[in-house]
Amino acid sequence: MADPKRPVPVIREAREEDWPRIWPIVRDVVTAQETFTYDPAMSEDDARNLWLLPAPARVVVAVDGDLVLGTANMYANRPGPGDHIASGSLMVAGEARGLGVGRALVTDMITWARREGFAAIQFNAVADSNRSAIHLYESLGFTTLGTAPGAFRHPTEGHVGLRIMWLPL
Repeated sequence: MADPKRPVPVIREAREEDWPRIWPIVRDVVTAQETFTYDPAMSEDDARNLWLLPAPARVVVAVDGDLVLGTANMYANRPGPGDHIASGSLMVAGEARGLGVGRALVTDMITWARREGFAAIQFNAVADSNRSAIHLYESLGFTTLGTAPGAFRHPTEGHVGLRIMWLPL
């Protein structure tokens, strides 16, 4: 539970010079293989290209001074006839979990998606084992549309489902 006396982190646009502080977060989350379907052997360059998406996508960081606590990217879920639905990904540094960083990042994503005129946000692959994320998303109004059973190989829980989560805007 976040400390109510602790200030909410500042969310700002990510800059190229933030990458050295974003990379350890991405590397740690991906190599843990507990929440993301990214290749744990991917290189730093591959991770950078995957995370720091060009406009019209948006990439942000949650900061406390010079410390990057988390990051998110957001974009149209699909091109063409699917570009009215937003999607995105977010990662929080291990030492910042439980401090409201994830909530601040998702709230920022919702605000951005509404401002940009998206009809909804769809998260395409939320691992059933990522219970804190599911709880957070549900507390912000997301629902699970369906689950692909056993679609994610968790290192300790085995094959778990991947959810599609949805928030109409």
